[in-house]
Amino acid sequence: MSKILPIRKKEISSLSTLSSDRKFGTDGIRGPVTSTMNPLFVTKLGWAAGSVLKEEGISRVLIGKDTRISGYMFESALQAGFISSGMDVTLLGPLPTPGVSFLANSNNQVGLVISASHNLFEDNGIKFFNKDGQKFSAELEKRIESKLTQDMVAVDSINLGKASRMSDAQGRYIEFCKSTFLDLDLSGLSILLDCANGATYSVAPKVFEELGAVVNTIGSSPDGININQNCGSTSPEFLKDEITKGKYDIGIAFDGDGDRILIITSDGDILDGDDILYILSQKLLKGSGVVGTLMTNKALEIYFEEKNINFLRADVGDKYVLQQLVEKNWLLGGEPSGHIICLDSAPTGDAIIAALKFLNSIKENNFSIDKTLDNFKKFPQTLINLKVDNPNTIILSDQFWSEVTSIETKLGDEGRVLIRPSGTEPLIRIMVESKDANISENLCNSLAELALKL
Repeated sequence: MSKILPIRKKEISSLSTLSSDRKFGTDGIRGPVTSTMNPLFVTKLGWAAGSVLKEEGISRVLIGKDTRISGYMFESALQAGFISSGMDVTLLGPLPTPGVSFLANSNNQVGLVISASHNLFEDNGIKFFNKDGQKFSAELEKRIESKLTQDMVAVDSINLGKASRMSDAQGRYIEFCKSTFLDLDLSGLSILLDCANGATYSVAPKVFEELGAVVNTIGSSPDGININQNCGSTSPEFLKDEITKGKYDIGIAFDGDGDRILIITSDGDILDGDDILYILSQKLLKGSGVVGTLMTNKALEIYFEEKNINFLRADVGDKYVLQQLVEKNWLLGGEPSGHIICLDSAPTGDAIIAALKFLNSIKENNFSIDKTLDNFKKFPQTLINLKVDNPNTIILSDQFWSEVTSIETKLGDEGRVLIRPSGTEPLIRIMVESKDANISENLCNSLAELALKL
């Protein structure tokens, strides 16, 4: 059973990601284009980040983006900011977030991607990667935030940076994805990809086609405003409907920037990150372990315990999963949302790599997902993402926590409650998990109703 007090303390501390003095949340900087993410701020952000990186002896940055319309504006703004700090800029064009991570790592340069990930086009954001292809440390983020409080002053003209473009960025990333699975033959496998009208729309089909699969796509016609719009991993019902209409062996849904994945079976069953972790864990080396999060299904934890597989929960956010993996020297981690990290193949969460890993894991069962998942049954979970003006009001409410305590007492060891604010949006996430789906749903709804009254 979850303990209320530790959860509460943790969530209160997490609220700092939503406060006005912090710019970086759980996954970079993100917000509405009309307010938080505006051209003036982004230009100064480029200058601030460039100034801090120059202090570290770094003189070049790679800039990629997803397909949302504001990417053009922010690409130019960041370019101006970095150049004003004396940094050279290499523009990558539309590329999945893990593609930027790969190119940063392979070129020994820092990189960033302009993306609000799974959010709709009205939002945008920035994710930074170090020379190892991993997210910036909290210490480096704080230094950039501190620099943002200073006046922006450009370097002397003779020291200004220059800009260039990497014309083959997509091709390099495609070859990297393929090279991680030299013996993976997908000949004859029929795959339907939902690219969320996002950054995977061009590269993902080519990866699977060049490995032999028969590939059809939906959500592969970005127009700048349709990214994540009723498609992709945040709306898997779209892919589910299309799968059941056609004759496909498997469906794969990405999010807008290509670091999240969900799987749809030929029968229309939706597999989340926990299902994927279960399947990928079948090939774990002895002595290794898996990192999940506070949201990871209890049934998966029980399975790992039965199989003597090491397991621990990190805070929600793939950066925290990665942190624990590095500390433990483990290779596999992820979140139910579909962030899957396979450190033996990529330095960050990569949806295409995770999809290839998944297919490689089920190929010995003739690509039968049902057979591979036969012995795994998750506890029913109900999750409500509640949009609120001020998450602090709810999180700090004694009345709300009294009700949470009451529900936890009722569930006993048969379930758990998790309450947490989003690190990227003005949301409260309310999750109830039990062995009975009706109980989970009713209790979660009651907490959501109470939260709306506060």
